[in-house]
Amino acid sequence: MQIDWHKAIDDIFSDKLNCPRCGSLNTNLVAGYTRSPVVAEYSPRQHNCKNKEECDARRLVIVCEPCGRDLRLRANPVDQEGMMSLLINDCRKDLEDCLDYLADYWQEDLDIDPTQSGMRLDEGEPEIFAEEDGWRRKLEEEYLTYQRWYRDHAMRIPNPGWRSEYAEEIIALGYKTLLGD
Repeated sequence: MQIDWHKAIDDIFSDKLNCPRCGSLNTNLVAGYTRSPVVAEYSPRQHNCKNKEECDARRLVIVCEPCGRDLRLRANPVDQEGMMSLLINDCRKDLEDCLDYLADYWQEDLDIDPTQSGMRLDEGEPEIFAEEDGWRRKLEEEYLTYQRWYRDHAMRIPNPGWRSEYAEEIIALGYKTLLGD
C-alpha cells in the first residue's frame, strides 16, 4: 500500500490556522480590530501607510487566544471560514473607500474648483491617480485571492452580489477593474 504523504499532511493540517505571532497551530483564532501600530504586524492584510510605525489605521488582527490576551486585543473567536469572511469583507471596505475617493473625495482633498466637478482624477492629477490606481489594483488582486479560496473550498462567497455592484460603479466612473467588465 502506497501512502500519499503530501495528501495525508494536507488532510491533517487542512483545518489548522497558524498564529502569526507565536506560530502555534489552532482550529480557531481570535480576530479583532485595533489602531495600535505595535500590533499591526499581526494583521494579515497590508495597508497603504507610508510610515508604518506611526500609522493609526484601523486594522484587522488575527492571532491565537493567548496572544490576543497578551496584546490586549478585543477579539472574537473565528474558524477558517470566519477568518476568510472577515478578510474578504475588510478588503471590500477598502475597495469601497477607493471607489468613494475616485468618485469625489479626491476633489475635496485637492481643493478642486467646484466648476470643474465633472473632471476625473486621471485627467486632473495623473500622478496621484497612478498611485491610487496601483493601490486599487492591488486590493482587487487581493479580493480575487479570497474569492479563489472560497471556490477552492466549494463554499459560497458571502454577499456575492457585491462584486458586480462594485464593478458597475467603477466602470460608470470610466475606470477599468479586474473584478468585471
